[in-house]
Amino acid sequence: MVRVVVAFAAAAFVLLSAPSVHARVVIVVDKSAQRLMVSVDGFPRYEWPVSTGRWGYRTPNGSYRPERLERQWYSRKYGWSPMPHSIFFHHGYAIHGSYEVSRLGRPASHGCIRLHPKNAAVLFSLVQTRFNNTRIVVTGDAPVAAVRLPARDYSRQDSRRSLRYTGERRRSSQGFADIFHDR
Repeated sequence: MVRVVVAFAAAAFVLLSAPSVHARVVIVVDKSAQRLMVSVDGFPRYEWPVSTGRWGYRTPNGSYRPERLERQWYSRKYGWSPMPHSIFFHHGYAIHGSYEVSRLGRPASHGCIRLHPKNAAVLFSLVQTRFNNTRIVVTGDAPVAAVRLPARDYSRQDSRRSLRYTGERRRSSQGFADIFHDR
């Protein structure tokens, strides 16, 4: 009888401690921070730098499900560029590996979400085993490029006037207005 109880307890421990094949995977891409976070069943698992759409290109915000996976894909639109471990999620947009690892952490793509190839392989295998239980959420805005101000002679400036950042940003479709002005 003791053997049965011990065997049952051991089996229950193994089953409960093993990762569930049906675990929910949530991938959150924060374009403002250029980071990708992965959680499984609500527990944070990974966080990696990414590159999203650069100036003139966009990575669409929204909540998506994976549409298809491609272990090795080449972009027909952008000169047959390699896209290892692609997770397509919206009309040709994908999360995929990139060999331009020096650009990770800042916008650099034509709209896809680029990862280090090793991280892309890890994410690919995670999504592959939980394809129907994966959600991809893309949020934030692409960081604004640094603006360089012309040199000024502050020694002659009136003390009541100061250079002020308005904090306003126009959408790329409207163009950028001067965001710095004298007040």
